[in-house]
Amino acid sequence: MAAWSWSSAWSARAMTGFARSSAPARPAPWRPETAVAEARRARISSPASADGADGARANGAEVVGSGDGRAKPGGHREATLYRALAGAGAGDGRSLAELRADALRAYRSLELPVWRRSGFWTTSLQKLQLDALRGPPAPSGTTPAVPEVVERTLPRRPRAGRIVQSANATVQLELDPDLRARGVILCSLEDAFREHPELTARWYSKRLTIDRHKLEAANAAFWSAGAFLYVPPEVVVREPFEIVYAIDAPGVAQYGRTLVLGGRASEFRLHEYDLGEDFEGQALHAGAVEVYLQDGARCRVAQVQDWGAGEVFDVSTRFVGVGRDAYCHWLPALLGGHLVRQHLELAVSEPGGEMAFRGLLFTEEQEHLDVFAVDLHETGPSEGDVHWRGAATGQSRASFEGLIQINPGAQRTHTYLQIHSMMLSPKARVDAVPSVLVSADDVSASHGGTVGELDEAAIFYMQSRGLDRPAAVRVIVEGFFEPLIAELEDEPLQELVRSKIEGKLAAAREDIEAYATSR
Repeated sequence: MAAWSWSSAWSARAMTGFARSSAPARPAPWRPETAVAEARRARISSPASADGADGARANGAEVVGSGDGRAKPGGHREATLYRALAGAGAGDGRSLAELRADALRAYRSLELPVWRRSGFWTTSLQKLQLDALRGPPAPSGTTPAVPEVVERTLPRRPRAGRIVQSANATVQLELDPDLRARGVILCSLEDAFREHPELTARWYSKRLTIDRHKLEAANAAFWSAGAFLYVPPEVVVREPFEIVYAIDAPGVAQYGRTLVLGGRASEFRLHEYDLGEDFEGQALHAGAVEVYLQDGARCRVAQVQDWGAGEVFDVSTRFVGVGRDAYCHWLPALLGGHLVRQHLELAVSEPGGEMAFRGLLFTEEQEHLDVFAVDLHETGPSEGDVHWRGAATGQSRASFEGLIQINPGAQRTHTYLQIHSMMLSPKARVDAVPSVLVSADDVSASHGGTVGELDEAAIFYMQSRGLDRPAAVRVIVEGFFEPLIAELEDEPLQELVRSKIEGKLAAAREDIEAYATSR
């Protein structure tokens, strides 16, 4: 059996006639009140009335599913939101209080979302007991201790600064004094609104929405503490900034909010960690991260997510905007969570911008992971490169949908998207869905996706070199991820990701071995 087979690949140049005939000259910016769901493969649903059960549509929820896409029994909606966030931001001059009030109204009117694509994949929050969760405040007059999972997990290494949020309180804040003297700001987002309103007023929620679904609205309405990082123009920082969100007990609803600004010609690294302990019971992380890089800025962003064995639901949106002649390398490593739904979007917003969008995912046991990643080009010339790899063991389900979206006017864009996935168990399921949406005619855009199993010939080759079968399987899987791990260009972070993958392989050793032997 062949290990890999390409599902599709094509060039947007071959689709020039289609792009010219099907795309309008300049579509109007998306607005919640005129939201139209763009379904998979050009299937389109019309916006419904804002009355009664269809009220979520008027608040920006996009509905796609079987039949007419109406809400199904049980009070959950088929709100897929499989589109870019382009132009849909809430930062339009409203104050923070006004944004919170609008988000609260949306939260009260919306229902928990259900993401469904083409009838074969569903991410549902039906089992989330949202009303039973709370965000405990920090004890009066005291600062809670840094969670043990943070001390145990994070590499011991030099860093430019660190902010740690446990539940909904800041428990650690550090910043190199020399960087503070050069104008670097690292603080809670609440403090940033009080002390740096000229920055927050311009950038907060510039591209993120507040009312597409209930948990997005909850984040915008209820977030506390949060994290804010500002690197001034022409400041170069060699060591990474660390932003950490931790959940170490059940019953918590954590609403994480992060805003990162890179000034003109600045250069820095950002490492985000989302960590959880092993516990019995439910918890929620509803996160929102926005990163804006101004002209000529360069940034490397890495995310390590491992919520542990607890029943943690993670529904988050992350947006990175790349300015003129700026560059971003972004690599999320999604390594654990009971149910995880991520909207990850990297947008080249000005001419000359470049991005490298990397990512890896590994699910185990009965975990459910749903990733929607967008490579958005709003103007040209621009360069993009998307490369993700994933694996699944146990009875876990993982789905990655990658979208290249090239807007009108983004001429001379060159980008490529590839997704490779590996099934390591007979009951595991991995889906790879690459797609392209082109509205310009002088571009090069292509994609490909593969889903495969362990290659018996490769295992035999490893055994012929003296490895036993379990070691051969481990080497093959670790080698499968290594090209992306190497791109982290940070040895302590590389070792952390390698150790987590090795631990997952060890935990699923019997399952993987039985599957590889039975075929």
